[in-house]
Amino acid sequence: MVTLGRTIPALPVRNAAAAVDFYRERLGFDVLHHEGGFAVLGRDDAVVHLWEASDESWRGRDHGDRPVRSGAESFIAGTASCRIHVAGVDELYEELSARDVLHPVSKDGVDDTDFGTREFATLDADGNLVTFFQRQAKR
Repeated sequence: MVTLGRTIPALPVRNAAAAVDFYRERLGFDVLHHEGGFAVLGRDDAVVHLWEASDESWRGRDHGDRPVRSGAESFIAGTASCRIHVAGVDELYEELSARDVLHPVSKDGVDDTDFGTREFATLDADGNLVTFFQRQAKR
């Protein structure tokens, strides 16, 4: 029988070192590995990979029908999103609210969704969307 396990998002960032600092200082993640343009961060059971999208060569070439060639073009940074399951979403909201990292849609508090979650959104320094959610008990 096939069973899938935990997923680990890989988010594109402009500068890996600056992004590592942001995730550590503002989102409370620990640095598990950081070498050059790649980093692995963790907080409790959550793991996030950051990879540097800093290729500027696209600025000087004819784009034609292939604007993406290396896959690390700088315009890719900040275009990703991920969702992280948490226990204690309201407490985490209070913690991250105090650190001023909330997405504008979450400035008024944690939302209850029509699909059974309680959640809020944050933005990292590059603009990647990170949503923290908790499943609600079925009614």
